[in-house]
Amino acid sequence: MRMRLASNSALNQNKSSEDVPSDSVSQDSLWNYFLLLKPRVMSLVVFTGFVGLWVAPGRIDIHPFVAVVAILALALGAGASGAFNMWYERDLDAKMNRTKNRPIPRGVIDPDNALGFAIFATLASLLMMGLATNWMAAGFLLFANFFYVVVYTIWLKPRTSQNIVIGGIAGAFPPIIGWVAVTGDVSLYPTLLFMIIFMWTPPHFWALALFANEDYKRANIPMLPVKFGERHTKIQMLIYTFLLFPLAIAPWCLGFAGVLYGMSAIILSGFFIVTAFLTLNDSTHKSAKRMFAYSVLYLFVLFTALMLDASFL
Repeated sequence: MRMRLASNSALNQNKSSEDVPSDSVSQDSLWNYFLLLKPRVMSLVVFTGFVGLWVAPGRIDIHPFVAVVAILALALGAGASGAFNMWYERDLDAKMNRTKNRPIPRGVIDPDNALGFAIFATLASLLMMGLATNWMAAGFLLFANFFYVVVYTIWLKPRTSQNIVIGGIAGAFPPIIGWVAVTGDVSLYPTLLFMIIFMWTPPHFWALALFANEDYKRANIPMLPVKFGERHTKIQMLIYTFLLFPLAIAPWCLGFAGVLYGMSAIILSGFFIVTAFLTLNDSTHKSAKRMFAYSVLYLFVLFTALMLDASFL
């Protein structure tokens, strides 16, 4: 009887493995590698990089294929940074509800394979950017990746509550990279776009840190709410939204953008300040969640207005 049961079990095992098509296994593996690239984060990086390329003088002279390759290189480079981050923080990710289902903590991708993938994606993105556009753009991409992986992930994040403030430099580079891919140089306009994203980053991520505070405590990551409490964090968020306001309208005031962008920047930035006030006076995390969602919408709509404005100028 035991032999028959064992035989049936073996048969069922063989049948179940035969019933699963090999291509579905490979598709699942490819999807998990795609998740290593942090596609949601990457999408905003790609968009702001594209806007930098779009508003650059001489964009009509760049071949569409070259522009596509430049954006793909930026996407791959940003994704590679995300893969490095997931590889390095795999033990921390396993402790946090928000990140425990990422591919490495789930055990669907081996850490060594993730590291190899991140290295390959980084090198491929740099070669694509350098050969398709110019090596200055590739250099900025390399610096942004280095800053995110080494300065932010490895050095700042586990050591200081100001990690996201300084680390935000890496995420602010895409418009400059897009601009340099077209022009081969840097000027005041892309620097302003850099500063807008840099000042936007702290209130955006601190809103997330407020309702993910227990996760960060478990992982012993010294985010601002963990170290100084929620009230202090909310005040800092409000300060940064005020500091963001003049930077957001600066492209219009300096003549780089027109009325469409100017009015959009005033309305969007004003409402961003309102969301910070609402978060400050809310003892729950509802307003923080709304502010986080709005912050993503804010940057997307603001840069869309910039791009539309450039199309009509």
